[in-house]
Amino acid sequence: MDTHAAEPPYRILVVEDDRSQALFAEAILRGAGMQAEVVAVPEQVMAAMERFDPDLVLMDLHLPGISGTALTVQIREHPRFAHVPVVFLTGDQDPERQLEVLEFGADDYIVKPVRPRHLIAAVQSRVRRARALLRRPATDAENEQHPVTGLLTRPALMRRVGEAAAGGRGGVLLLELGNAGALRNRYGYAGFEALMNDAGRRLRELTGAHAAARLSDNAFLVLAAEEDEDALRALARQLRDGIGYHDFHCDGEPLRLRAVIGGTRLAHGFADSGAVLAAAEDALRAARTDPAGIACYAPPEAAAGHRLLDALRTALDGDGLVLAFQPIVAVAGGDQAQFQVLVRLRDGDGREYVAGEFLPLAESAGLLPALDRQVLAKSLQILQRRRAEGRPVRLFVSQSPRTLAQDGYADELVRMLEAAAMDGTALVIDLRLEDALVHAILLRQVCERLVPAGVQICLSQYRDGEEAGQLLSQLPLGFVRLSPDFARQPLPPELRDEMRSVIDRAHRLGLQVIGQRVEDPQAAAALWMGGIDFIQGNLVQRAEQALEFDFQHATL
Repeated sequence: MDTHAAEPPYRILVVEDDRSQALFAEAILRGAGMQAEVVAVPEQVMAAMERFDPDLVLMDLHLPGISGTALTVQIREHPRFAHVPVVFLTGDQDPERQLEVLEFGADDYIVKPVRPRHLIAAVQSRVRRARALLRRPATDAENEQHPVTGLLTRPALMRRVGEAAAGGRGGVLLLELGNAGALRNRYGYAGFEALMNDAGRRLRELTGAHAAARLSDNAFLVLAAEEDEDALRALARQLRDGIGYHDFHCDGEPLRLRAVIGGTRLAHGFADSGAVLAAAEDALRAARTDPAGIACYAPPEAAAGHRLLDALRTALDGDGLVLAFQPIVAVAGGDQAQFQVLVRLRDGDGREYVAGEFLPLAESAGLLPALDRQVLAKSLQILQRRRAEGRPVRLFVSQSPRTLAQDGYADELVRMLEAAAMDGTALVIDLRLEDALVHAILLRQVCERLVPAGVQICLSQYRDGEEAGQLLSQLPLGFVRLSPDFARQPLPPELRDEMRSVIDRAHRLGLQVIGQRVEDPQAAAALWMGGIDFIQGNLVQRAEQALEFDFQHATL
């Protein structure tokens, strides 16, 4: 490879569902000194883009459920990847098809069979030019403005929200436009992205002097100057009607989008932009069930005068939090040591409380971030100690979205892993489905920082549903932990069907599935027949405060 010695290796993402073709391309690229990663499932491409940050995408034309051209449009519409070269490698020799992919934003079209030297030269040439373009100094406007909609980029708006939150003036509105899943199924990836860009341009017209940005698939955030709730609601109605009564077009078909809006005043006193977005998502959740489609954030009432709350404050100031561990055992066998971290509270009398007894109090008193940080710090210490002893372990650690969203928290965690020279895959962040549904937009931003460092994400307490199913493909997950409902015995037929459907979908997305609170052999057998990957619960071992379990000889 003829790149400069100090330049990092070229990173190539290979999007190919044919295993033999993918291995062929991967071997050629790696043989030329490049880093290559293969994605076979189209729904995982954007998550892989954000995690791997490729210099070039080598794209197959025909993929299951979607065309490579539609994926290319989706990549092009993402501000961060607008200039990443996309090269098609396909056996389709139709000249019209070659013109089509170039019109959809591809940079090159290579027809198979291809000689290795030709493939290497084409890839190197495109990456070399793309890196040279990135080295060109960009203006502030280029860095902050989305090239298609004219709205701000997400990072630029979040910086402004953080600055406004520090002053406690103004407010924000979080808009959800239509049903992303239904629209994508109806119009395809390319049609959906074109529609959302049209909506972004319309929102730019409506917001005027207010700053706005697209946050995720169908969510937009507006930073408003309005300071009281009545004025904020009036602006929300103006935006709702300005979107809702506007005729959009997709595939030549007219349609209208329903806007649901959650807002919050910054006068509530938020620590940072992450806390603002979390509050706006709380309000958006309420707006979905409001007839007008608009709701404003109401801060929870603070808990006070509770004996257990006093014990929690004392524990956080000292060392009163105790960790317990429950093994997560592979059904197919294996010696990977991995545990779920469970937190206990020990009061001055020596009595221990389980998490369900004090977590609601911690949340209402604003102590959850401090509790999450202490649990995570203790867990990282254990990981570091076990690695030094030559007994590495993987820990599943629960964290709340509000904690993860705190400005700098994800960066701090990554720095701690790097400082300890620790493999990020030893840590799995556990998120409850209920929390993830409320804070899906916020979590996607957090995952963009954690997943590239190797940290994995587990979606816990999972029950199937339309929104829950969308999360499986939207978040870059590694694990899914099923709801304890699926460990009931006898298991009703409808739950058995749901369980098998969830496990099958998770496996298609490359996720591993954990069955929890498994108390008896019949429940374990039902989960095993459904295709479960891991078992957790008292059938394996009760939660203990020692990290001792014989994974190598464990039998279920």
